[in-house]
Amino acid sequence: MLQVHDGQCGLCTHFGEIDRRDEPKLVQIRTSKEAPEALTEECGHPQHAPLHLIVTPTSGCTGFELAMAN
Repeated sequence: MLQVHDGQCGLCTHFGEIDRRDEPKLVQIRTSKEAPEALTEECGHPQHAPLHLIVTPTSGCTGFELAMAN
């Protein structure tokens, strides 16, 4: 498992935003701040969505927006 820190994609509202916003797996990452090493999701940030970027939970960018843990 990877440790996910503030500012990294796994805790960003745009991680998995395209079609999995409330999926239990994403909620678990946001609450535990841990993610499987092989996990990737599409970035839904408005500036990146057209690029269909696939990122890991420990990736990051300047467009980070903290997600609600639900």
